[in-house]
Amino acid sequence: MPDLQERIDKVRLRLLSAATKCGRSKAEIMLVAVSKTRSADAIRHAANNGLHHFGENYLQEALEKIDTLKSLGLDWHFIGPIQSNKTRQIAENFSWVHSVDRVKIAQRLSDQRPSDMPPLNVCLQINIDNETTKAGLSPDQALLATKNILDLPNIKLRGLMAIPAVRQGQQAQQKPFSKLQQLMDEINRPLDKSEKLDTLSMGMSGDLEAAIFENATIIRVGTDIFGPRSVKQQ
Repeated sequence: MPDLQERIDKVRLRLLSAATKCGRSKAEIMLVAVSKTRSADAIRHAANNGLHHFGENYLQEALEKIDTLKSLGLDWHFIGPIQSNKTRQIAENFSWVHSVDRVKIAQRLSDQRPSDMPPLNVCLQINIDNETTKAGLSPDQALLATKNILDLPNIKLRGLMAIPAVRQGQQAQQKPFSKLQQLMDEINRPLDKSEKLDTLSMGMSGDLEAAIFENATIIRVGTDIFGPRSVKQQ
């Protein structure tokens, strides 16, 4: 898949260029390839081109791919909406969950994480633009939720995730990412060093440069790696 390799190289170059411009190291930034609706074969080719982290939105589709590709030792990130009846399978099969938007979901993930696995890395999803059509906690809710989640034994609260409204131009795109950074700073202020959040999951194909300028530590890129997406198939 030469086109796939070329697209991956272009995304890596964008990541490196943005990091360099704002005085950051590319090593600080994890690239998650958003592989929802993509075939196991496409993911295998992406892994062969050096990608290790893959993001999935649809649980049943993801479980099939995780099983098919288990020999590759990939890290799987759940980035879609979470229903209560799906938490056990998420807790058993993923390394990261980016879309925790209720304390109840965090509690279930902790309770259902197998004891022989390391703590599940989780991020709180923040509705940074207060959009009625999007899931996520408000900043005030996030401050309260953090206090209730930090002591859960089998998950590790790593940080915050957001999907802002689409904006044109990097300066405009940076504003919601800056707000997310400020929220993490506010959450961290009273916490002990061992409790402090260290992850900002933000930035996708169209705005990854803006996110990197505002200290993103994870960017989630789908289209610019795998090409235009076909209609979702379940």
